[in-house]
Amino acid sequence: MARSIWNGVISFGLVSIPVKLFTATRTHDIALNQLHKETNSRIKYKKWSPVADREVTDEEIVKGYEYAKNQYVILSEEDLEELPVPSKRTVEVSAFVKAEEIDPVYYEKAYYLEPEETGAKPYALLKRVLEEKNVTALGKITLRQKECLCALRSNGRLIMLEMLHYPDEVALPAEVDFSQVEVNDLEVTMAEKLVDLLAGSFEPTKYRDAYREALMERIQAKLAGQEVVNAEMAAPETKVINLMDALRASIEAAAKRKTEAEADDDPFASPPAEAASLN
Repeated sequence: MARSIWNGVISFGLVSIPVKLFTATRTHDIALNQLHKETNSRIKYKKWSPVADREVTDEEIVKGYEYAKNQYVILSEEDLEELPVPSKRTVEVSAFVKAEEIDPVYYEKAYYLEPEETGAKPYALLKRVLEEKNVTALGKITLRQKECLCALRSNGRLIMLEMLHYPDEVALPAEVDFSQVEVNDLEVTMAEKLVDLLAGSFEPTKYRDAYREALMERIQAKLAGQEVVNAEMAAPETKVINLMDALRASIEAAAKRKTEAEADDDPFASPPAEAASLN
């Protein structure tokens, strides 16, 4: 069973919900180590003090805030633990907002919350209210020595806790004026038709990490002593083409893919010629 990374309370008015926090996402990146080219030995990084001119251990390292050039305020673990911040143990719901009001750029990392045994009923109550009112709760949580803005939402099964960036952590571009860009009604109609042809439900299992798969195939080939050959790839299209021509071509291609996909899903569709010849 997964181990919770934070135990605390969701404060919902005068209602307290004891909960446990778990990481909801994980990466499957292929780890590549740095090796010495001549000996293939692993490169190691040392914690080095240039003044003491030697490697130092973790026990010799403290944390400090540089308030002036080479001038530090030393902070002990006790200093960090004793900070009087309510969000260290309690996520107090401060507001309820519509989910669409939160720009996705503010979302940082997802976690899920499970109730402690004594918090099952108030947890279920909050979950139901979030669903029926179609709202997201806002609050703060302190995790890994940082107080973060967070959002609580229901995913149908559990209450999710989403870490949010603060406004000063989001780099928004300068205002762009599109008032002089002309888009006619026919272009909009064709673009909307393309959207309709590509519309569907979000099915995350349909997507895969092609880069990771290709990298692992290459690693396996090298392990097997096979010669690795690079396949030639077509250069990306760089010439400027007419927008209407691009829309027409895109609609035709999307319509063809949709027809083929529907045929593949149709149990009464005629079998391919190769399969028919076997009967």
